[in-house]
Amino acid sequence: MLHPSLAQTITYILSSLLQLYFWLVIISAILSWIQPSPYSPIYPIVNFVYAVTDPVFDFVREHVPVVFGGIDLAPMVVIVVIWFLQMWLLPTLGNLLTPSYGVG
Repeated sequence: MLHPSLAQTITYILSSLLQLYFWLVIISAILSWIQPSPYSPIYPIVNFVYAVTDPVFDFVREHVPVVFGGIDLAPMVVIVVIWFLQMWLLPTLGNLLTPSYGVG
């Protein structure tokens, strides 16, 4: 078992990383609608967002049929997985890593 503050720190860092990735997925979905010019000054940022999110989207597209009528639902699937991880897995992980001091 880990010290309670270390377990809380680990779950906090994981939660923050998931939240950051959630926003990158949202930005990637919006950018796919806008299609910024390669000559735009923000294009290196766009490339970074795509480089971080496209491998996960490709994995989802390979394993789950997520394209319906030309609409790609891979970002939505990733958002649902992030939500599941934040709402269920992280609290469970935090409880498993934190020592319980039983009475008796």
